[in-house]
Parts: sequence; structure tokens; C-alpha cells
Amino acid sequence: MTASLIGFGAVLVLVLLRMPIAFAMGLVGLLGFMMETNWRAAISMAGRLVIDTAQDYGLSIVPLFILMGLFVNKGGISRELYQVSNAFLGHMKGGLAMATIVACGGFAAISGSSLATAATMSKVAMPEMRKYGYSDSLSTASIAAGGTLGILIPPSVILVIYGLLTETSIGQLFIAGIVPGALGILLYMVAVQLSIWRNPAAGPAGPRTDWPERIAALKGVWAVLLLFFLVIGGLYGVLDVWPIYLTFSPTEAAGMGAMGAFLIAVFRGRLSLKDIREVLTETTLTTASLFAVLIGAWIFSNFVNIAGLPEALRSLVADMGLSPWMVMAMILAIYILLGMVFESLSMLLLTVPIFFPLVTSLGFDPVWFGIVVVVVVEISLITPPVGLNVFILRGVVGDVSTGTIFRGVTPFWLMDIVRLAILLAAPGVVLFLPSMM
Repeated sequence: MTASLIGFGAVLVLVLLRMPIAFAMGLVGLLGFMMETNWRAAISMAGRLVIDTAQDYGLSIVPLFILMGLFVNKGGISRELYQVSNAFLGHMKGGLAMATIVACGGFAAISGSSLATAATMSKVAMPEMRKYGYSDSLSTASIAAGGTLGILIPPSVILVIYGLLTETSIGQLFIAGIVPGALGILLYMVAVQLSIWRNPAAGPAGPRTDWPERIAALKGVWAVLLLFFLVIGGLYGVLDVWPIYLTFSPTEAAGMGAMGAFLIAVFRGRLSLKDIREVLTETTLTTASLFAVLIGAWIFSNFVNIAGLPEALRSLVADMGLSPWMVMAMILAIYILLGMVFESLSMLLLTVPIFFPLVTSLGFDPVWFGIVVVVVVEISLITPPVGLNVFILRGVVGDVSTGTIFRGVTPFWLMDIVRLAILLAAPGVVLFLPSMM
């Protein structure tokens, strides 16, 4: 156990010294495994992991969902989503901010990326909110918070990675994320109203859209609904009826989603050869970086396991007589603290190999734990001092200070705490839909 804790501390130090998380975990894991066994076994283990990762068919789901999200972005779907949300909510006080939250939820359902959702919606929603006199703090906060939904509402790349790390059903993780994702949208809309209550001038009401215009706006989102229904419906057998008879594995669903997003972008005339080259290049670079982090995490996980940390933690918990819920509270407190200095994926990959065996040994459901971890990771995306979504938004918008965004986003992460409390108090909120599969 001592060697594992030293290794964990070494990874933290290397990351704080700006070494990429993939190399930090891989280097510490390799050296630690070497000390526990011998150099030949360590090199063999690392080499086998690299080869197995490159040849693993199941991992092809990662680049396919990334590709789908990038094609969706190029297809201009985000603007149609915002226009529909604005048509129904824009006439209310804070309505544009609430429309942004809803549009972020819809875009998240087909992009699977928080950073992509925040960066894309900032270009669409920010000019409109400024046009109608919204405060910069509320405008940027609603985009930053809405962007966090991208890692929870299916299809989610981070849920895929959690499923691969823990050998948990990706299909069950996806369907388990639907209700907590919808709950997040509702609570974020409450956060908007709290912000308006504190400062009524922050979100003035916009013009009312009549019903013919609302119906016309709905026609622009048929592609989103079709793509989402294709991916999720095929994954859960909804399409396995006459005369279609389609059912997909998660990898096949990702492939169908990528092809569907590509065809939508082509038919809309928004995809040039240059755009295709940019999408393929970005997909390759993003996938390579994710795979590097995965390999580093697996090397570190092997070291932690052979050093006996999971077993030592279980023994420690048994000796201290702590209840399972006390242990869970301690784990979540660690996640919240780590979220102040780590970005989401790094935190997930660094901690799940350590905590997952302990959590399952205490009788907690792995699907429920995965959703809870992702919700905690969402909180880290908008809380200081890191708040990756905040810094992404600061870079895209340019003329709004980081402090302004952090002040505006406070009611939103408080609502995330409320959502986390609901999921802890009522696990059925997460597990109801998976139990119906």
C-alpha cells in the first residue's frame, strides 16, 4: 500500500509540474511495476498494453463518437437547436439563458463532449444574449454550465472510457445517464431563475415568438431527432421491429451515428473537402491523445493492483468499521478536491482504478457509481481554480474575465450539488431505466 500511495503522490507532483497526465501515469506505473517485479516483466506488460489497445475492437467506439460530434458541429445543428429553444423560452425573463441550457442538452446528446458543447454554443448563444442586454456573467455561466451536460447525456465519450476501464456495460451507462442529464437541465434552469431573482436586469425578457414561427423552427431539428433516435434506438433495440429489424452494439451505433452525422452535413451543403480533412485530422489527434492517456492509466492501474492498494483499502475500511455510505462520502470529497486542480478525464483515469474495486466490494452498483462520478466531474468543469469549461469559454469569448464567469456560474454548481444529493439519496433515479432494459 505504501508503494501505491507514493506512486499516486508522484503522479500528482509530475502533473503539477506540467507533465502530460498520460506520461506521468505511464512513467510512474512502469517504474512502480518494475520495483514490484522486475524490469523484464514491466517492459513486457507495457508493450502488451500498447499492442492490445491498438488492436482492441471495442475501443473503436471512441474515435467514431468523436467523429460524429465533429460532423454534427460542422453541420450547423447547434444553431437550429438554439433557435428552437429560443422560440419557446426567449420571451421569459432569463429565457435566452434557459434556451441556451436546453440547446446545450440537445447538442450534448449528439456530440458527447463538454468542451465541444461549450465552445460551439458560445458562438451561437453569446451574440444573441448580448443583443438583448443579458449580463456577461449570466450569459457565459449558462453556456459553461450547459456545456457540462456533454459528458453525461448519451452518447458520452467519458462514459465510454469509464465503461472500458471498469468493464461495465456501455449501453447501461448510456441509458442511465438520461434521467440525471434531464434533471441537470431542469436544475440549471432553476439556477438561471435564481440569478434573475438576485439581479433582475441580468436577463431581460425577449420578444415573444408566435406559434407558426415556433412550428417552423421545429422543422430545423429533424436531423437531430433522427440521428439521436438512430443511435439510441438501434442501441436498445427500439428499431428491431418490422420492417426495419435493426439493433446495434455500442460500436456499431457509434459507426451509424458518425455516418448519419456525415450525411446530414453533406445534404445541408455545409461540408467541403477542407472541412472533411479538418474533421479527420482532429479526430485522429483527439483519439491518439485519449489512447495515450488510456494506456498510461492501465499501466498505472496494473502497478496499483500488484502493489495491493485496492485490497489494502478494503482491509482498512473493514478495520475502521466505516459504513459504506461514509466511505462513499469520503471518496466524493476526494473527487471534489481533486477537481479543483485536475481536468475531468485525468481525474477519472487516475482515480477509478483505485476506487472502483473498493466501491463494488461495498455493494454499490457500478452503473450508479459511474453516473455519480461523472456528475462530480461535471462540477469540476465549472468550479475554480481549474474549471476547464470556464477557461475554454474565456478563450472563445475573449472579452469576459475569468472572474466574471466564475461569479456567474456559482448558482449552477450549487444546483449540481443538489443533483448529486438526489442521486445519492435515491439511486433509483439512475438505475430505473437500466433495470427496464
